[in-house]
Amino acid sequence: MKAVKSEGAKKALVNVCRVLLALTFIFSGFVKAIDPLGTQYKLNDYLGALHLGAYVPQLLTLVASVLLAALEFGIGIFLLFAIHRRTTSKVALLLMVLMTAVTLWLAVANPISDCGCFGDALVLTNWQTFGKNVVLLACAAVICRWPLLMPRLISLTNQWIVINFTFVFILISSIWCLYDLPLFDFRPYHVGANIKEGMEIPEGAKQPKFETTFILEKDGERREFTLDDYPDSTWTFIDSKSVQTEAGYVPPIHDFNIVRTEDGEDITEEVLSREGYTFLLVSPHLEQASDRNFGSIDQLYEYCQEQGYPFYCLTASNEEAIQHWRDITGAEYPFCQTDETTLKTIIRSNPGLLLLKQGTIIRKWSHNNLPQIEAERPLEQLSIGQLPENSVPGKILKIVLWFVLPLFVLTVADRLLAWTRWLRRKPRHQEKENITLTHHKKEEENEKENCSR
Repeated sequence: MKAVKSEGAKKALVNVCRVLLALTFIFSGFVKAIDPLGTQYKLNDYLGALHLGAYVPQLLTLVASVLLAALEFGIGIFLLFAIHRRTTSKVALLLMVLMTAVTLWLAVANPISDCGCFGDALVLTNWQTFGKNVVLLACAAVICRWPLLMPRLISLTNQWIVINFTFVFILISSIWCLYDLPLFDFRPYHVGANIKEGMEIPEGAKQPKFETTFILEKDGERREFTLDDYPDSTWTFIDSKSVQTEAGYVPPIHDFNIVRTEDGEDITEEVLSREGYTFLLVSPHLEQASDRNFGSIDQLYEYCQEQGYPFYCLTASNEEAIQHWRDITGAEYPFCQTDETTLKTIIRSNPGLLLLKQGTIIRKWSHNNLPQIEAERPLEQLSIGQLPENSVPGKILKIVLWFVLPLFVLTVADRLLAWTRWLRRKPRHQEKENITLTHHKKEEENEKENCSR
């Protein structure tokens, strides 16, 4: 009886670990897959921290981001359905060993502030990520020790369908989100967000604290002083440095500014406070921007001139790159300087297009899917000039219809077929048992007769 209870507890533990690992891998892989450029940026951060960024081509990191997302998502689905249980559990354990080692390095050395495990959907500190991975590593060790205690949700003969369908779905999702824009936007610059409000610090919020040290010199001697022990005027000021001693509230948007290149004027407030519409063409690096649809961009700029809407190109490129872009596209719109990281965060497209109205993001477009606007009609009369209805439920429904529902139907059909086969085999098995039992009875009767003789 104790052995039965022990076996049941072991099976329950294995399957709790299995579900926890499966859901984590599915979520992590999916949020990476729908934002392949964001995953690529994070891989570049890792390479930069290791001083390897200059040696790895951008195409390679982009391909790696897509394949990493597909691998994580696939492992999650395979664990959930208990597909190739021994192999999948070993791969999951290997991945968790590697990830735990990496996050331990991040927690101790802190080369980057966020590991990017869950993209922008869920941001954890490095120590939180390490703790999470320790738990998942333990779960992976449990299922790797007893992989056959995970019951299959799909029969062995139909597992190939789930495997192929999973990889086709996640790879197509990545390619589509790379061509257009991420299916879900978890960043502070999502459609409907007000940039100006995102930059505000709430009243009463905790402020960061800094300590300033002054380096002064007197009679050839250099010393460091704080404000509390600042010396008299006989000391000569050399330099100063500030160190943050205590963290405070950081607004979701804190590095957004627009500086006009032609005169160096900061026009951030002017752009965000304007009551009408403003178009922003966003390109972190014009040297790497796609120029395939520059004609559509020029037409939009002409439309803006006719309707009186401001149109700016925000970039982190230098004057030489801006002039080269003008030469190859014939661009006449004004250019402004903005932080590179901010531009990459705003939109996952190079170039990408934003439509603002009084600081609120009304629409976002990839350069592959620019809007076609009727020249005679103002934006107030067009659907693209209005905030779209909340599309999150619709997007979730599409995922359910295109991926979850087919797998559910396949699973139900497979289990029904397996149950039907079991019912068909049961009478035959029972008949064999009856024949065996009859044979044993006859043998016992014969033995008794022989003994009586």
